[in-house]
Amino acid sequence: MQDGGRDGALRRPRTPQRGVPTTLPVRKRLPHEAPFWVDPNKAHYFITICCEHRGRNQLANTRTANGLIEPIKYRNANAIWFIHLALIMPDHVHFLVAFPENEKRIETIMSKWKEWTAKTLKIHWQRDFFEHRLRKAESFREKADYILANPVRSGLVRRAEDWPHVYLAEPW
Repeated sequence: MQDGGRDGALRRPRTPQRGVPTTLPVRKRLPHEAPFWVDPNKAHYFITICCEHRGRNQLANTRTANGLIEPIKYRNANAIWFIHLALIMPDHVHFLVAFPENEKRIETIMSKWKEWTAKTLKIHWQRDFFEHRLRKAESFREKADYILANPVRSGLVRRAEDWPHVYLAEPW
């Protein structure tokens, strides 16, 4: 890839010969393993999962949003994960989640949910997801407020409480 100039955007290299395609770069996989000194079963995570095609409303309709929330509830009830907060935006979802003690990796747990919802609801997710482990200095409530304000920042509603596609779990 070549440097795109002042804005830092990357551009595809020019084709050296007319009609000879160039290959596009492959996005690197994100590491999702917690450092060895962190017990992943005692950590909380802020996770964002995006649709493959951004900028279109693929998720924020009653049928799809409910179809995403039902397996969240099911997985909470079966101790696969504990999602405290899920917010469904038009082209991505946000989670505040903790994982119970088990041998499954976070990446596997999230991938299974994505796979199930992709097949059931015909959602085309991006290959990976963004995950951020909350550190001690970070406030769980601060991150929840940030997530809940997302529809307001995006201009979808005036007040966070007016956004209908939110799941708040009962405390455990």
